[in-house]
Amino acid sequence: MARSLHIDQVGRSLELGSPPKRIISLVPSITELLVDLGLEDELIGITKFCVHPPRLKDQKAIIGGTKNLKIDKIRALQPDLIIANKEENIAEQVERLAQDYPVWVSNVSTLEQATEMILMISDLCRRKQRGLNMVNDIHQGLEQLSAMGGPKLKIAYLIWKNPYMSCGRDTYIHSVLEKAHFENVFRHTQRYPTTDIEEIEALQPDCIFLSSEPFPFGPKHVLEIQKKISSKIKVIQVSGEIFSWYGSYMLKIPAYLEKLKKEIAHS
Repeated sequence: MARSLHIDQVGRSLELGSPPKRIISLVPSITELLVDLGLEDELIGITKFCVHPPRLKDQKAIIGGTKNLKIDKIRALQPDLIIANKEENIAEQVERLAQDYPVWVSNVSTLEQATEMILMISDLCRRKQRGLNMVNDIHQGLEQLSAMGGPKLKIAYLIWKNPYMSCGRDTYIHSVLEKAHFENVFRHTQRYPTTDIEEIEALQPDCIFLSSEPFPFGPKHVLEIQKKISSKIKVIQVSGEIFSWYGSYMLKIPAYLEKLKKEIAHS
């Protein structure tokens, strides 16, 4: 069979012959995407953070964490395709694997790159039509979300504690916030800036969003921050998966954010 050339999202090229039958995913959101593209049987290895769908943890080999891969276990599985991510995985580990296996690296910091990734992976794995249908559904939902009315609320989105960390303009989270007609008060920064309560208050957000991941902010943290900050600023716990998982999880964005906006308006 003729081999096909594919370019990943960091510009690397890889060749594949027959459609991949032994796939390892090093990225939780891409694991879910592969299942929704109809590739559950081909998926043989996942990370311990691949929690969607839940049944996979009992059915697939766990090859470590996203930043602590068990290289020997991956080699024992003899994959014919490994899918990684520039931000979530360690470059040295990815390059080590790429010496022996086809490795396709995603790089997602905008909604547009996320839908591009879906199309590229669906083509790579011979599920092109499913990918096209999924992207069309995502675009339709996002456009409906973008068209929602109401005032543009200013948001400080926190992903970490001790120190507090937020999200700059070159992150996927920022892209989701902007599409939802929120204004990211840390848009003047890049990547994941550290901050504190004093700086956040000075930026005068309408709301502070406390993400459920990677730091597991919960109700006690809402109360803790609300005590420290102006009562005019609402502190709200939000789903980190909605704001940071790309792939098929993007289909859930519009309904969640529509509900979130209504809750903010009535709180």
